[in-house]
Amino acid sequence: MNGYHALTDKVYQSLIRPLLFRQDPEEIHELTLNWLEKAEPFGSPRLCKLLYPPVPDLHRLKIECFGLEFPNPVGIAAGLDKNAKIYNSLLSFGFGFVECGTITPRSQTGNERPRVFRLLEDEALINRLGFNNQGQDALLQRLHQRPKRGIVGINLGKNRDTSNEKAAEDYQRLLTAVWHTASYVVINISSPNTPNLRELQGKTSLQRLLDYLFQTAHKLHLQHPRQLPILLKIAPDLSDEALHDLLDVVHQFPLAGVIATNTTLERNQLRSSHAQQTGGLSGRPLQNLSTQILSKLYRELQGEPPLIGVGGVTDGKSAYDKIKAGATLLQVYTGLIYQGPGLANRICRELLAYLDKDGYSHLSDAIGADHRF
Repeated sequence: MNGYHALTDKVYQSLIRPLLFRQDPEEIHELTLNWLEKAEPFGSPRLCKLLYPPVPDLHRLKIECFGLEFPNPVGIAAGLDKNAKIYNSLLSFGFGFVECGTITPRSQTGNERPRVFRLLEDEALINRLGFNNQGQDALLQRLHQRPKRGIVGINLGKNRDTSNEKAAEDYQRLLTAVWHTASYVVINISSPNTPNLRELQGKTSLQRLLDYLFQTAHKLHLQHPRQLPILLKIAPDLSDEALHDLLDVVHQFPLAGVIATNTTLERNQLRSSHAQQTGGLSGRPLQNLSTQILSKLYRELQGEPPLIGVGGVTDGKSAYDKIKAGATLLQVYTGLIYQGPGLANRICRELLAYLDKDGYSHLSDAIGADHRF
């Protein structure tokens, strides 16, 4: 079966990817999403499972986190399926969970095009999309029309024309709207492409925002009882002082998890001609920086709340590095574009091999292993 997986990966990288990469990155992304959305009722999830059948011994990667049972730790990061068009197809490719969004209360077009750039030599992307999405109502309509077949989180952001002083109202509106629907929600205050958004990571601003949202969550729970996990997504560009202040706030609230990290503004040692485009950098060059932040978080938090590692996950090795640094779960986006739809299965197979090599019977045994030696 490993040979079969290797063949399908090779077909994507040698035949399909070159065709896709001839097109504008945002245009081909939209075309692919639209095609998968239309194909789903005719059996695309079944085709996905046929092309990428379940990995043997996958039970060793099953993990419980913030009250949810994940079939494996490899998920899709926000940004790929902004409007909840293809979450079921993505789950069928073998991903353990999908995070839709970022959504905002009202639809918005985002920044001017071109706004997505491939850095082929660096296996990276730069985007300055700016939370382009169809708004909360369109996303919820899709989720209600086509119920999710697994864990589907929703990433929440504020509209561009909402001031930071009123940002909490946007997040409150979204939290209320998705309360019955989301498997979990993520408070996204770390995108570099919405002006001044990252200022909400400051200590006072973050305290005010989270206090407002957890008061809202408490009221919603009294009216419609459920435990909806609320996570926070942070930037990789925080100074040690800013990270320390942020962690002070994290300790004050019952956050279910922290996602480390969003895209970076750093441009170190890039080779592509697009390297100086403005926007957030994702992909392989982000791997070390995001893992360093993840490691710092784990040392401070000691696994509570649990961490989701994202940034530069392209194979089993980069995934395992994040697990050992302290991640309970992982997310991919840019790696999927470069490696193809078999990435989740490939990572899972390679993670099992790394667990065997280090003598671990289950994924949970390896979480934070770097901090035990």
